[in-house]
Amino acid sequence: MKDAFGIPQSVLVLGGTSEIALATVRRLVARRTRTVWLAGRPSPTLEEAAEGLRSQGADVRTVAFDALDPGSHESVLGKVFAEGDIDMVLLAFGILGDQARDEREPMNAVRVAQTNYTGAVSAGLVCARALQSQGHGSLVVLSSVAGERARRSNFIYGSSKAGLDAFTQGLGDALHGTGVHVMVVRPGFVRSRMTAGLEEAPLSTTPEEVATAIELGLRRRTETVWVPGMLRLIMSALRHAPRAVFRRLPI
Repeated sequence: MKDAFGIPQSVLVLGGTSEIALATVRRLVARRTRTVWLAGRPSPTLEEAAEGLRSQGADVRTVAFDALDPGSHESVLGKVFAEGDIDMVLLAFGILGDQARDEREPMNAVRVAQTNYTGAVSAGLVCARALQSQGHGSLVVLSSVAGERARRSNFIYGSSKAGLDAFTQGLGDALHGTGVHVMVVRPGFVRSRMTAGLEEAPLSTTPEEVATAIELGLRRRTETVWVPGMLRLIMSALRHAPRAVFRRLPI
């Protein structure tokens, strides 16, 4: 269960090598979180992440999880929940893709969509049902401001995040009143391995700043978190901009 300050005692991370997820878990472990499940494709990076959290005093276990294999999600994640209640699930997997290449090679675009949306829908529903059976817990989903309105420069990624964002909001409505808290997180450009080599956007942020916002959202049981908060106003303006104007913007 969460403590009096809203900090989860046990956390399941889907996408166990995500820099944002690991920054978040490190922050939570420094508070009171004690049990962490890191789910992801087996790799030295996943094991290194687990060791880093163990050095902070957490009980960390890794589990083989593949977003692109939805047929395995119920079995794999069911085994985690069978070990005991999970106070927070952090759905943090996703890929950026390469817009120019993905337009030329549609199967690459399909992989972006299947990872960011289809895989998340499958895993999200499995976890939501388990949390509802417990009668408590939070499902935190990493979306993106890119999903607010598809831009020419990354509309494949943006459209996958738009789908994920809408799904998460609908799931939150469906679970309202069940004891399960659903929170969608919309960061702007995050300086991380995934964005290395890309031109940095205004109001960029870091994994640590996103982690801070997630912790605050958990304490307040917020439904939507923008990082940084100013993006809420900016994206509202962009969302309502006439299409002819939007096309000419250098974004």
